Amino acid sequence: MKKDTGKPFTPPKLPVDINYIEIIKEIGMARSSIGELAGLLINIKNPGLLTIPLLTNEAVLSSRIEGTIATVEEVFLYEAQNLKKEESEKEKDIQEIINYRKAIEYALEELPKKPVSENFIKKLHFILMDSVRGANKSRGNFRKTQVYIGKHGASLEEATYIPPIASKIPELFSNWEQYFHSNKEIDDLVQLGIIHYQFEAIHPFLDGNGRIGRLLIPLTLFGRKFLPFPLLYISAFFEKHRNEYYKRLNAVSKNHDWIGWLKFFLLALHEQAINTKEKVTQMVELYERTKIIVGKIHSVYAIELLDIIHTKPIVTYNSIKSKIGASPQTIYNLIEKFCELGILEELPGKKRNKSYVFSELLRII
Repeated sequence: MKKDTGKPFTPPKLPVDINYIEIIKEIGMARSSIGELAGLLINIKNPGLLTIPLLTNEAVLSSRIEGTIATVEEVFLYEAQNLKKEESEKEKDIQEIINYRKAIEYALEELPKKPVSENFIKKLHFILMDSVRGANKSRGNFRKTQVYIGKHGASLEEATYIPPIASKIPELFSNWEQYFHSNKEIDDLVQLGIIHYQFEAIHPFLDGNGRIGRLLIPLTLFGRKFLPFPLLYISAFFEKHRNEYYKRLNAVSKNHDWIGWLKFFLLALHEQAINTKEKVTQMVELYERTKIIVGKIHSVYAIELLDIIHTKPIVTYNSIKSKIGASPQTIYNLIEKFCELGILEELPGKKRNKSYVFSELLRII
């Protein structure tokens, strides 16, 4: 955000004055592509088959912006094998990614019952930081100390951004919350872009601010009825254009360049809506195509297994057994049939406790 001489930056209170004429084109593009995605999603019979794979990919990419290196495949394999050691750095990365997904799942369950508020967001943070790395990050609480953002090992003087002092957070966040629920902005998507910037500028937590700020985007689109399901995730765009993402946020703090940031943000919504529409279409087509193939197995559990691998594309016998009430031999026979038909592939490396991957789905997400 702001390059300064070692002084904390306090963002101005919301609302801010936006020249809508300069961003009419971008607003139109974003609204059009989101509308097309919504039109597709509203006709999908079982959106649950899409949610976990796409949400896991979002969790991976949002966490990658913050420095984690785990992949989607590693997350699904970790869960399928029920690994809970949390010893290696990779396992800690994976646990943070799973926490991100849990935070969104909690939010989706609670949003119909309670509005976005300070306590709601603190609860999201509490879930997100539920890991070894979060033990000393004041889980679920606003920071009480000064922090700064910069390269690893950088001094305060070398910081790229210094958020406001801790004592100002309650007032700033109260203003943020009031603006979030206000109708003071002409366009909801523009308001969402302003909300995201302001949250990152306030930087209310010791850690996890970027991830919380990014997960609020699909939740808000869903909560404001732009989408019937919260499947538009923006982190892929931010991760791909990471340098510009931070540059645009910085320019608001340093030069009050709201237009540059909002154009970037609206473009992100537009492109990710198109990208998500393509992925959803491919996932639905894959499911219908595979369903026909699975029909050849003549097992009452075949469609059940198909649904399982569409939500978790890496499975083991145990992970299947926990969801299907069939005999061990029936499950082993099903796995064998799915492999013979080319739906599942056995991952190499293990003679016992084997893992199987639904590669076609992984290639899409």
